[in-house]
Amino acid sequence: MKVLVHICCAPCAIYPIEKLQADGSEVMGFFYKHNIHPYTECLRRQETLQSFAEQINLRVIYQEGYDLEGFIQNVAFRESERCRYCYHDRLRSTALIAKRGKFDSFTTTLLYSKFQQHDLIKTLGEAIGRSVGIPFLYRDFRPGWQEGIAASKSLGLYRQPYCGCIYSEKERYFQA
Repeated sequence: MKVLVHICCAPCAIYPIEKLQADGSEVMGFFYKHNIHPYTECLRRQETLQSFAEQINLRVIYQEGYDLEGFIQNVAFRESERCRYCYHDRLRSTALIAKRGKFDSFTTTLLYSKFQQHDLIKTLGEAIGRSVGIPFLYRDFRPGWQEGIAASKSLGLYRQPYCGCIYSEKERYFQA
């Protein structure tokens, strides 16, 4: 099975890619970056993924451009629902590329993180898959959480301290 995997960052990709490949899937990655702020953080995550992908011989599609303004415009005044928008945008972008590239399915490394809204990601992924015409491959990768962390540390990968958007960066660092 040929699977396109949305990759949010290299550390979160380790376990899901390992599991998918162990199951016999042919895996390719897709790095979506409009939601990662500031731009220097986005570049650092992309460079880390490029280095990791080289090490494991993983082909990755890197999103063109950097639409910070579009992301902010879509979540402004809806900050409490920003994750829903962000999940939807990343999953839809991945599904469209998977469909165009004749993949058998698509999935996301977001399913690895214990900090993400797992049920929402699954619901959105399945709905987007139906609307685009390509199956969403649901897998709960959370059991590999500690294994992935240990592997990323042993590889010396940059481990980001927040999800990605400027709002999550504020939540991580701002002390009221």
